[in-house]
Amino acid sequence: MAPVLYLLAAIGVLSVAVLLWRAFASERVGVSRPRQSGPVAPDDDPDFLRRLDQQQWEDRMRKQRGSDQDEGNPPA
Repeated sequence: MAPVLYLLAAIGVLSVAVLLWRAFASERVGVSRPRQSGPVAPDDDPDFLRRLDQQQWEDRMRKQRGSDQDEGNPPA
């Protein structure tokens, strides 16, 4: 009966030790937290969205200017 109690006590002590280690030491031992250094996807990046909008606007203006010039010049 005594060996079973010693085994249960050892398991209990180890369990408490692991729980304490996980609760207090895991922050210092190689557990990294995700970093929010910058946007992950392009749609999270305001600069990318601004450049995309500017590029689309310029493309529309080029097409509009091109069609305006075509209307003023008769085909040859």
